[in-house]
Amino acid sequence: MYTLRSGTATPPPSPRPSRRRLDWLDNLRIALTVLVVLHHAAQPYGPADWWYVEGRPHNQALATLSAIDGAFFMSLFFFVSAVFVPGSYDRRGVRRFLGGRLSRLGIPVVVGALTIVPGLMYAYYVHYRGYPAIPFTRYFTDVYLGLGDTPSDWTGPSWPDLQFGHLWFVQNLLAYSVLYAVCRQAGRLLGKRGGGVRSAGPVPGHRALLLLTAVIAAATFLVRLRYPLDTWIPVLDFLQVEPARLPQYAAFFVLGVLAYRYDWLERFDVRTGWWWLSGGVAGVLVLFVTGTDAGHFGPGGADGPSALWAACESALCVALCVGLLTLFREAVTGRSRLSAELAASSYGVYIVHLPLVVTVQYYLADRGLSATGAWLTAAGAALPSAFLLAAGLRRLPLVHRVL
Repeated sequence: MYTLRSGTATPPPSPRPSRRRLDWLDNLRIALTVLVVLHHAAQPYGPADWWYVEGRPHNQALATLSAIDGAFFMSLFFFVSAVFVPGSYDRRGVRRFLGGRLSRLGIPVVVGALTIVPGLMYAYYVHYRGYPAIPFTRYFTDVYLGLGDTPSDWTGPSWPDLQFGHLWFVQNLLAYSVLYAVCRQAGRLLGKRGGGVRSAGPVPGHRALLLLTAVIAAATFLVRLRYPLDTWIPVLDFLQVEPARLPQYAAFFVLGVLAYRYDWLERFDVRTGWWWLSGGVAGVLVLFVTGTDAGHFGPGGADGPSALWAACESALCVALCVGLLTLFREAVTGRSRLSAELAASSYGVYIVHLPLVVTVQYYLADRGLSATGAWLTAAGAALPSAFLLAAGLRRLPLVHRVL
């Protein structure tokens, strides 16, 4: 369970944050985790993106749902995760903070990249690439790790198959945490103190949020001139990054840090939040009614449709992030034994859910289900299974220190 504490140069005992504050953030994390599973369950049935399962029926509403999810939910994940970073650093100091981050974030990335992801990519290799079947051990060394020769007719999506899959978020969060520690250390060397919660200063209002939307939209458009949506690049041959959404992710991580420092989560004006939630919901309804997704505007480029989608996506991102934070703070504050268990397992669910989702999607292939029926079946089967598996794993010796 998370704890938040304030600190100053000569800190007095810090008051413990209200239980309510932690409860609604935990409830929001549960909701976002569920949305991740629903999003991945819809991938082969809606958007035209690459996925582990091909040739399935498609539904435009699921493509729109995927575009809406992609516009905001990982940005909100970065924000919520960043809220707890400064307090952890203040309590532990730089060495213990980085050690904890490397353990909790680095170990799942490495283990997942050597177990979960190669299993998924091997299934894709066997089913869709058209090459002669090979044992998993040979695939792992020759194709996944790239120790063999590159086939002349290689179909991708990249060579070698080594990637981090859905663990990119954990990997990027680790990189952001390291950058945060570097900035704090640089500030200390410059004589600047960055610890503690400060309940003074302005709270973002409509003007600041509109400016934030404009800046993110402009940066997104410029980045997508070179890196369209769903283009992933390796940074330092290790970090898996999608530049097209980097302005959103980086901005909301920074905002999460600032929200902790200036106590924005408690001080943010509820009326402002309701207005932005209303705007976000209206935008969602418009997209569903018109059946619009990113495919109608193109993944990026120096043209009007790309600029329009960058603006729409950025506005939706800010509106839904601000609105959902307000909604959960004001209305979803309850706590029960079940919600506490779900919150404790949510990180593990993010790690382990994808092979469960993809397994069900393979099972449903050629069963005659509609796209919506297959999506609901995959989500309905994988969601409780993932929570049960995560709950069991985090009770194992040593594993509980990570999950």
